[in-house]
Amino acid sequence: MNMMAKPSAGFRNVTVAQGETRVSSDPEVVLVTVLGSCVAACLFDPVAKVGGINHYLLASGTATDSASLQRYGVYAMELLINNMMAQGAMRKRMKARIYGGATMRSSFRDIGGENIAFARQFLRAEGIPLVGEDVGDNCARRVQFRAALGLARCRSVQNTAAMAPPVKKSTPIMPPVSTGDVELF
Repeated sequence: MNMMAKPSAGFRNVTVAQGETRVSSDPEVVLVTVLGSCVAACLFDPVAKVGGINHYLLASGTATDSASLQRYGVYAMELLINNMMAQGAMRKRMKARIYGGATMRSSFRDIGGENIAFARQFLRAEGIPLVGEDVGDNCARRVQFRAALGLARCRSVQNTAAMAPPVKKSTPIMPPVSTGDVELF
């Protein structure tokens, strides 16, 4: 059965906008975001059945207010981890997938590549295994994440804007266990 099929009456989509973080332990909640050069990290604790997603715009930067801080990777990652722990997750049990980091226009600096590098380095430093990724390239992505179950789906979104030449897509670190369009942690 395709767990990420069209949401039925029981599923509830929750949009995660740029600079936001969402955590859920409700198996009927589907966290949804669309990414270009931004990156989203999906974290899941399989024992606590708690997961979450963030959507950060830049790997690093400076800001003085919390609304602006949420745009940056380190703040978004710490917020995600802390919100999950507040719902019973444990850092040592968390697993991660990352999505996004596209090169949307060749005339811009490689913001997507910087975001990807930051996510990988942060997870490595925190000891959180990166079990899968769909990053790089030059296409936007739509991510759906049933956080409480650790189920994720990522699809390419056609971009009609001028694109950079294709960038080699990163190879997953570990092949996902999947059923149809569903990727399991």
